[in-house]
Amino acid sequence: MKVVFTAGGTGGHINPALAAAGELKKRHPDAQILFIGAKDRMEATLVPNAGFELKTVRISGFYRKISLKNLFKNVETVFHIATSSMQVRKILNDFKPDVVVGFGGYASGPAVRTAAKMGIKTAIHEQNAYPGVTNKTLARYVDTVMLTNEAAKQHLTSKNEPVVTGLPVRNEILNADRAFARTELHLKDDDILILSMGGSQGAKIINRNIAGMITNLWKNKNLVFLHATGEYGREWMPQMLRDNGVEIGDNVRIVEYINNMEVALPAADIVISRAGASSLSEIEALGKASILIPSPNVAENHQFHNAMALVNNGAARIIEEKDLTAERLTDEVKELISDSEKRLSLGENALKMAMPESKKIICDIIEKLAD
Repeated sequence: MKVVFTAGGTGGHINPALAAAGELKKRHPDAQILFIGAKDRMEATLVPNAGFELKTVRISGFYRKISLKNLFKNVETVFHIATSSMQVRKILNDFKPDVVVGFGGYASGPAVRTAAKMGIKTAIHEQNAYPGVTNKTLARYVDTVMLTNEAAKQHLTSKNEPVVTGLPVRNEILNADRAFARTELHLKDDDILILSMGGSQGAKIINRNIAGMITNLWKNKNLVFLHATGEYGREWMPQMLRDNGVEIGDNVRIVEYINNMEVALPAADIVISRAGASSLSEIEALGKASILIPSPNVAENHQFHNAMALVNNGAARIIEEKDLTAERLTDEVKELISDSEKRLSLGENALKMAMPESKKIICDIIEKLAD
């Protein structure tokens, strides 16, 4: 069996593809697996580190903000799209795959579209509740459309009925043990851990309002705050807290990144997060009560739709960024702190949405297409 995975740009595209590829390799040790990605993007590191071969093409995305600089970049992107199809065709002719599977990213569109034109079996996976433009277009031509969320069905037209597969979650998360995780973080039995993050770069508005919320609540001694500032905020946010009189230490833990999410997330009682598809799948897998603050600065406003899929199932709370204040966030957290039944209900409903067999379902589909 020969399979091409194409994914890139962000971990949200690459990691699910790597999880599916790993499962496929476990089932079929003799399978030949190749990744196609963009040059100079995250996949150039993640894919080889996972033990898979990567072929790269020159491709870039469109800039939506109107400026002379972006106009020239968009002209360059049009050129890259035209030439990338020829690069992809050569890769596919040399590798001769049975199936090409797109998980999103710059290279995914040209790779899947070219494969479909060549008569190769194709599939795409859409992570978000509101599909992006590329996958909306590809859905009309591929053999199988895989969805993380049932809500995405209403936003696209496909040749065949889409299949809801969920989004693969790392085994370290799926197999996590809450008691062990809380011991690792030196938490007491009655401690309530509030885990918060605003993305790897760090969103100023989230950092600022998390700081305000912590300032309002940190003297409650059974509360423990663990917040990741991201790169932007690693210096000024701790200083803001100190200026507010907050003592950073055992009960207020401020880090730039959370490098042990497989420990932090299982230990948490309340999660405050953006609404990227991968983050939500992990929250669902562990049945966590969450307050979601979707980023408005993403294509198709897809994080809002991702968040609402949970909210509509009684599985999360939402605060849109335009409505975010320290007081509003404090009120939401206080309600969940004081109402353990509400926390439990949100977590149970999130767990009902989880699909822990996601990568197995995806591999079943790939095998069927290859046959």
